[in-house]
Amino acid sequence: MAVESEKNSCHATAEKRTYSVQEIADILQISKSMAYSLCKDAPFKTVKVGKYVRISKPSFDAWLDSINQ
Repeated sequence: MAVESEKNSCHATAEKRTYSVQEIADILQISKSMAYSLCKDAPFKTVKVGKYVRISKPSFDAWLDSINQ
């Protein structure tokens, strides 16, 4: 039982390392299709995993911070 709760607590506290396209669309308040277009030009790091596009959270956050200055 202790091992089970240890696994769950580790997973719950793990920091998120990527965003989905929907998440960056929500953050930027743009459409999902516009977010996909932004990912094609990739001013931040992206990776395709199967049919999914994932965006590096640190590189996206740095890019967003740089355009807000």
